[in-house]
This record gives sequence, C-alpha cells and structure tokens, in this order.
Amino acid sequence: MTRITILILLLSALSACSGLNISENTVKNEDTGDTGSFLTGADEQGIVLSDIGSPSSNKSAALPVNALLWRASLDIASFVPLADVDTFGGSILTEWYSLPSRPDERIKLAIFVLDRELRSDAIRVIVYVQRNDGVSWVDAGQDIEMGTRLEELILTRAREIRASSTLESDD
Repeated sequence: MTRITILILLLSALSACSGLNISENTVKNEDTGDTGSFLTGADEQGIVLSDIGSPSSNKSAALPVNALLWRASLDIASFVPLADVDTFGGSILTEWYSLPSRPDERIKLAIFVLDRELRSDAIRVIVYVQRNDGVSWVDAGQDIEMGTRLEELILTRAREIRASSTLESDD
C-alpha cells in the first residue's frame, strides 16, 4: 500500500475515536499514596496514567493469570486446533476435533485459567461432546471425566515447567 493510503486509514481510525466519551479525573493510589490522572469512559474503570512504566505497576502489566498454568494449558491443548485465545481473560477455546480412537465423536475444549496462583482450583476445563448420528453432529453434553483428566495434566505440566525453570536458574 502506498503511504497516502496508510495515512488515510490512520486518520480514519483516529477520527472514529472522536465520539468516545472520555474524561480525565484525579485519583489517589491507596497502595502508594500517589495521585495521578485517571482516564475513564462511561463507567468508573480506567487506567491511572502515573502507573504506566512505574515499578509499582508490574502487577497490572503482568499476565492477569498464572503464567505457568497458561503455558501448560497451551501445551496440553496443542493437539487440538485453537479457535480463540484470550490471554488477558485467561480463556482458550478450541475447534471441534475428532479423536482418532472415536471417529464418530468430536470434542471441543474450553479452558479457563482462573487465578494467578498455581493451585488446583485455578484451572477449569470443559469438554463439549458431539456425536455423529449418520446425518449430522448432535450435542451429547459434556465429558466431565475427560475435563478432570485434562485439568490434572495441565497442573502436572505447570509443575514440570516450574521445576525446570527452577533448575535452570540454579545453574
């Protein structure tokens, strides 16, 4: 594309933002006592500008979910094509996949990393099942047992990743 086309697209994108209702307020950080500008939209949530780039903002710049569980979830789900991955929401959704051992059945995984801690209740896997009735795919509910096994595999893999990173840092 030419530079003019890129410039026109950029200006169009910027002009689309002009209708947003954004206001600037001052807020006091309860943790540090600092004050800063607070950009808000229609609701009262936003970003404190003074936190951007400051050392105390590391918790907001980091993954909002446990990085070990996130990586382990991606590793375990890698046998199925991924449909949607939301790093900040902590969710992974896969495409439908037929297991080689059961060609008349297919599964879809929904994996949720729920916490920043490496704990057993910080991961949730839902396995949706469909069966082929000869004409079309019919919903068959959820496979709770497979979901539990996948949760255990993810936790085991996360512990392996943590152990290997600890060993590497000791060298």
